[in-house]
Amino acid sequence: MPDGSITAPAFRVTDRAHAQITDIAARDGRPEAGLRLAVEAGGCSGFQYRFGLEDAPAEEDLIVGEGPGRVFVDPVSLDLLAGAELDWAEELIGAHFAVRNPQAVSACGCGTSFSVG
Repeated sequence: MPDGSITAPAFRVTDRAHAQITDIAARDGRPEAGLRLAVEAGGCSGFQYRFGLEDAPAEEDLIVGEGPGRVFVDPVSLDLLAGAELDWAEELIGAHFAVRNPQAVSACGCGTSFSVG
């Protein structure tokens, strides 16, 4: 019998992104580090993504993946990333992490700033 709760769409990380995190951490001499993905207020559209290596997750983090290549997301950021996907993109302007976020109703040209509806 359903309990009436609603499950938020999952945050997903592609195999390409996991592989790139593993590679970046190894080059940085921190092979067990994971990638922190956070959403912060700011940027030209209201919110912006922040990326950085961290050696361990915080207690309340969602951890996506196991071992090298893990992604750590705090609960506040996770609310803004529900249903989103983290990928690695290689384009003419350079290679970068790309977040495909269905909650973002607009984004700026930099690709890291967005607004929600």
